[in-house]
Amino acid sequence: MRACVRLSLYSVVALYLALAGCVAAHAADPADWTAAQKPFRIAGNLYYVGSRDLAAFLVATPQGNILINQNLESSPPQIRSSVEQLGFRWADTKILLNSQAHFDHVAGAATIAQQTGARVMTMEYDANIEEHGGRDDFSHEVKPYPAVHVARVLHDGDPVTLGGTTLIAHRTGGHTRGCTTWTFDVPSAAGRTLHVVIVGGVSLLSDYRLIEAPGHVASYPGIAQDFQHTFATLRALPCDIFLGAHGVYFDMQQKLTRLPREGERVWIDPAGYQQLISTAQQAFAQRLQQQQAAR
Repeated sequence: MRACVRLSLYSVVALYLALAGCVAAHAADPADWTAAQKPFRIAGNLYYVGSRDLAAFLVATPQGNILINQNLESSPPQIRSSVEQLGFRWADTKILLNSQAHFDHVAGAATIAQQTGARVMTMEYDANIEEHGGRDDFSHEVKPYPAVHVARVLHDGDPVTLGGTTLIAHRTGGHTRGCTTWTFDVPSAAGRTLHVVIVGGVSLLSDYRLIEAPGHVASYPGIAQDFQHTFATLRALPCDIFLGAHGVYFDMQQKLTRLPREGERVWIDPAGYQQLISTAQQAFAQRLQQQQAAR
């Protein structure tokens, strides 16, 4: 019973912080978005190179490296320092992927692409947002950021392959229209295959409209259906290692305290993954019911 209570509380807090995280353009960024985090290996060729809460992941391969999320406009020096602390060359960054086209995950992309020559690959619907620097995002609660050229527009189910490692892009829309969850496999220290899931985003910002009503239009056509599809997609994905675009999604700081004792096993959390989905789906259903009742 105690474990179930801990998971529920963790999920509620994670979703609340993720929702509060995408702050309005005139609010200060949360301190954990810029606070330094010592980089670390998660499992196999997967490493964490983000801040205390804004997650960035490095996938190292013999033909260069993939960087998932470039975070704030101020984040590139921090991410570069983390990559180099792990012993990798910044110039070996070949592909830039992201979880979503909000400023807290892609504002640093233009700088990193310019410094490394890496190709930016972004899910359809979010690709044009990133190329316009977030200025035509459907939400008015997010900041603009430096625009960057998207070299490859991705679609649901597309593979991204480099140096023998293949990641699959899953369009899990709603939080942004092209919000992306990444899946791939890594070997465990014990020799088994571990399924990695990096959740792109599951929360609703305060200005999201899920349905049309007199005087209001939906944030974008099909947003409610996208959220419903996202929950179904996430539930169906095999998950051993549970990660996400924010550290609070997967209780990173608490798990780091257990890392010295448990090693890579600490990231294996399929129950926490399913609990996060359940809590997000409940929040969505409540918002939808409120908006339907107000029509």
